[in-house]
Order: sequence, then structure tokens, then C-alpha cells
Amino acid sequence: MSDSNLNPQPLPPEQQPQSQQPYQQPYQGAPAARGYNTMAIVGFILAFFVNIVGIILGFVALSQIKRTGEQGRGLAIAAIIIGFAEIIIGIIFFVILVAVVAANPNTYTY
Repeated sequence: MSDSNLNPQPLPPEQQPQSQQPYQQPYQGAPAARGYNTMAIVGFILAFFVNIVGIILGFVALSQIKRTGEQGRGLAIAAIIIGFAEIIIGIIFFVILVAVVAANPNTYTY
């Protein structure tokens, strides 16, 4: 009892199936490195000097970074945090200044 599937006979070369090689894309070089988002850098710098503009640019940069995949997410977040922190520190300083002036009305004459 011989089964032809158990002992297959070799096919002649013209009838042998072609070897399937995986599709390979031509070499395209290394992918371009994505640089830092310019808005994130500018927002980080401006967060120290013009708080509101730094915060706004930080949020815009985060939006762009999500869309484009650029680097600079940390800079954008730092711009937002620094901007808000400086605004809060400014408000606290102003409240303390007003409290000190109100507590000593005779010291300051007009």
C-alpha cells in the first residue's frame, strides 16, 4: 500500500513552483530626523518674559506636536507650567504688597 502523497516524485525543473520571495521595497535611506517644534522653543523662552504669550504658544506647540510627531513636547509643557507659575507668583506678590500697604496707612503719605 503505497500512497503517492507519502513518497512524492520530484518534478522536472520546468514544472517546479517558483520560489516566493517576500516583496522588498527599494532602499530609501534613513528617515529624516524630526527636529524640535519651533513654537515649543519660542514658547519656552517667552514664558519667562511674557507669560501669557508663552502659555498660548505652549498649547499651540502641543497641538502641532501631536499632529506632526516632532520633538519638543517637554519644552511646550515647561512653557505652560512656567507661564502659569509666574502668573500665580505675580498674583501672590501683588496681594502681599496690597496687604502690606493697607496695614501701614500712615507710613505712606500722598
